[in-house]
Amino acid sequence: MHDESDESFELYDLKVEIIATDTPMMGDYKEGDHFILSGEMMTLPLGQGFSIYALAALLPLLPAKQRETHPNDWMTTDIDIAGPDPNCGARYRITRLGKRRFRHSETTVVPLSKGAE
Repeated sequence: MHDESDESFELYDLKVEIIATDTPMMGDYKEGDHFILSGEMMTLPLGQGFSIYALAALLPLLPAKQRETHPNDWMTTDIDIAGPDPNCGARYRITRLGKRRFRHSETTVVPLSKGAE
């Protein structure tokens, strides 16, 4: 049963890392380059960049990967994602790290309403 006085929820922190394939990578990609997503905040190691085109392809998947999913859902099992350029060998691995707890009132001004679905 859900405690209605508890406005907290959990999201996974994610590590999004470049992995190589047999096809050569184009551009300034390097295997192991990565970023960490904690809540809505993305951080990169000092001095490292990340392609905006790859980021654009990955963005729709990240909120779903942050949330608990059914064990049989492909979003739970599939961690390697193809890049947007079919001629580039870069692939991306999205790894769920530990969970982080957030509070509804700290993430939005919209109040929780009783009976909301």
